[in-house]
Amino acid sequence: MAAARAALERLVVDVPDFPEPGVVFKDITPLLADHTGFASVITALALAGRDQDGTPVVDKVVGMEARGFILAAPVALALGTGFVPVRKAGKLPRGTHAVSYALEYGEATLELHRDAISPGDRVLLVDDVLATGGTARATRELIESCGGTAHGLAVLMELGFLSGRGAIGDLPVSTLMTV
Repeated sequence: MAAARAALERLVVDVPDFPEPGVVFKDITPLLADHTGFASVITALALAGRDQDGTPVVDKVVGMEARGFILAAPVALALGTGFVPVRKAGKLPRGTHAVSYALEYGEATLELHRDAISPGDRVLLVDDVLATGGTARATRELIESCGGTAHGLAVLMELGFLSGRGAIGDLPVSTLMTV
C-alpha cells in the first residue's frame, strides 16, 4: 500500500482549470505509463477484493467508464474474476439496466448489461476517483438490479472535501489517497 501511495504522489499530475475553470483535474496518465507505479496501484486496489488471508472474495469486478475500465480490468485479472464494464447510456449493444443520477454539472445515465452480474454475485467496484459519490451509488444500484451484492468500492483517490462517502451509504470504501 505504501508503494502505491508513493506512486500516486509521484506520478499523478494536477491540471488546473480542466475541464472547466476552478476544477483541478487529477491526470493519472503518467501513472499508467509507469509499469512499477501502475503495478503497485493494481495490487493495492485488488486488496479490497480479498480476505485477510489474501483469498479473493468477489465474483466480478466492475469498472465505471472510462478511467475505471483501465483500473478494473487488471484488478479483475489479479483476483481471478471477470471484468464488467458500466457504460454511459447507449454504448452497450444488448439489453441493459439503466440508472440516471445528478452530477456536479448536470445529469448522467449509466448502463450495465442485464446478464453481466448473476444473482448472488459479490462485486467489487473500481474507479479512479471518489468525488460526490453519484457514479458509485448509481453503479451499486445497477449491480443490485441484477441481483448482485456490492462488496466494496476501491479507488485511487478520494476527494474528501466533496463528501462522496455520504452518497454511497454503507458501502465499504478502500482508497489509496485522500485529497
